[in-house]
Amino acid sequence: MKKPTSILSRRLFLTGAAGVLAAPMVLRSAVTAAKSNSLTVTSSGGSFQEILVKVVIESFTRETGIKVDIAPRPDMAKVKAQKLTGNVEIDVHLPTAAEAAYGSTQGFWEKLDLSMFNIGDMVIPPTSDVLTTDTFAGGIAWDPSKYGPGKHPTNFAEYFDLEKFPGRRTLRNYASETLEAALLGDGVAPHKIYPLDLDRAFKVLDRIKPSIASWTAATPQTYSLLQAGEVAFSYTYANRAKATNEPGGGTPVAFSFEQNLLSPDPLVVLKGAPNKENAMKYLAYYMRPDVLVRQCNLTASVPNSKKAMSMLSAETRKWMPDMNNPNNLILDGAYWADNLDAVSRRFKEWILT
Repeated sequence: MKKPTSILSRRLFLTGAAGVLAAPMVLRSAVTAAKSNSLTVTSSGGSFQEILVKVVIESFTRETGIKVDIAPRPDMAKVKAQKLTGNVEIDVHLPTAAEAAYGSTQGFWEKLDLSMFNIGDMVIPPTSDVLTTDTFAGGIAWDPSKYGPGKHPTNFAEYFDLEKFPGRRTLRNYASETLEAALLGDGVAPHKIYPLDLDRAFKVLDRIKPSIASWTAATPQTYSLLQAGEVAFSYTYANRAKATNEPGGGTPVAFSFEQNLLSPDPLVVLKGAPNKENAMKYLAYYMRPDVLVRQCNLTASVPNSKKAMSMLSAETRKWMPDMNNPNNLILDGAYWADNLDAVSRRFKEWILT
């Protein structure tokens, strides 16, 4: 059977740039033209996207008849470009938590129809325009066949200790997550991370920069570089590490739960989305406990549903972070709502120097 999902070309998102846009033009694809029986969602690719298609999108299409196209996740400059031109190509967007908070302050998202959700079942209630589906854990991974106990970092202080644990590493090419990790690596206590001491964070990154083999843009790179032996250690996510330990996952990688960055996984509907009604139906379907438990049993993220939490398998719980671990840090969307633009610009410029 042909899957009801098509992958849209990256060309849809080649427009847009940080800062002032001079006479921007966004190409509109016939695939994403407004239709009553379709919508377009963004995804981060890799094993997460495979799971999304299998347990959410295909069943949503069977139940509603609404076809779902998947587009690569754009950065905020490209989201901004679509809004400025009025040529919105996507309906449901998967931003980072920092991007979701920032987009709210900029008016990038549609208001949600909150009557469609069981808010009482949610641990993290929605805002007027941002819906949290689950919480995922970022942390440190390694190849256990190469690095046994005591031979690999397990927390961020050790990850940034090149003398004790030499070797090539990865970090994300996002300011958020990377700057928090740097401050944790320099000994800042989680409850003292915000507001970020940017000068201190960049000094920490200066020290480790020569050992960063890749500032990963695509999430699958965070574990595939480990599997290929191109890096010794990597910053990745628990769900991605879990996927490598399953049939067909390639070289299994290990993941530390000693210290994690915890990030709410948001979904938003772009302002001016061509299929807004279908987008709201998709969000309501996604938040059903039976749907969330199907996804989280495979991704090992923490569902934003009390009912779904009670239905998770024992094996899944082994790959979940301890939400009460005082070493963990929950990313602060409020900080990034006010600072994402300026701090991201500084971070991108720093990477290029």
